[in-house]
Amino acid sequence: MEARPEKLPRPGVEALDEILGLPFPVLDDGLIRVVDYMGDDAAVVQAARVSYGAGTKKTSDDRGLIRYLLRHRHTTPFEMCELKLHVRVPMDAWRQWIRHRTASINETSTRYSLAIDAAQRTGPDEWRIQATNNKMGSDGAVDPQMGTRLSKQEAQLQDDIRSVYNERLEHGVAREQARKDLPLCTYTEAYWKIDLHNLLHFLALRMDSHAQKEIRDYATVIGEQIVSRWVPLTWEAFQDYRFGAKYYSRIEHAILAATTRGDLDEARAIASEAGWLKQSKKGGFVRHRERGEFEGKLEQLGLPVPWAEAD
Repeated sequence: MEARPEKLPRPGVEALDEILGLPFPVLDDGLIRVVDYMGDDAAVVQAARVSYGAGTKKTSDDRGLIRYLLRHRHTTPFEMCELKLHVRVPMDAWRQWIRHRTASINETSTRYSLAIDAAQRTGPDEWRIQATNNKMGSDGAVDPQMGTRLSKQEAQLQDDIRSVYNERLEHGVAREQARKDLPLCTYTEAYWKIDLHNLLHFLALRMDSHAQKEIRDYATVIGEQIVSRWVPLTWEAFQDYRFGAKYYSRIEHAILAATTRGDLDEARAIASEAGWLKQSKKGGFVRHRERGEFEGKLEQLGLPVPWAEAD
């Protein structure tokens, strides 16, 4: 006769329980804290092995399986874990954040509640210059003297807008209308619940050096202070196979193979056939983003750019 199934305990992670509800400061007045969580590294392993019963239970075996799952992009076992966060974030960073549509979100509504009386302020040394080669990014810092002036202007502007907002409320203007001129730097708060698979995707994009600094600061806290404690085996695999990894397209792999065996003529031929080496009327190659990114990969590997002399 088959034994009656035993009651299973709720998985708990001591390292995460220690920081449950603890606010981690971000920017000048933002925060992140863990409200609740479901699952752990063992839950990922359990989901992957469900067809085999209990399976092996050694940590080394669990680590190997998690690394295999992440390396080969088996996603559903990671969806068995969920994390619920309370966040306080400027609206401009939050606007980018909620583009990740794979989470459950409840945000403070300024139709029902007063807007948070706080706005993110920029220090004199924190103003960034628009990048010339990237429409979305920044590169370098504004002159300190100008930075001081910009910070003073920012503070005055924020104070003036808040004063106008408060005056509208005092005169009985509806909150839904009084809020309309509040700046994007105004802080908002939300609960954000997401499964581990989609959280790792969020972190891969928002911890990247190309992400805007403000949201990158939030993502870094989530990853390094929270996820690393919650699922350390998954975090290690994520660092090795996703965040710290490089991917090569079919074309890049073919060029890389030719380059490493010293056949630079073949490498140039492959690049030319792919349309990477079109000449501009002014001389040199036409700007090609894919080629430029691959040149960066070659530089990291210490390999020559096969078409460098021809440019």
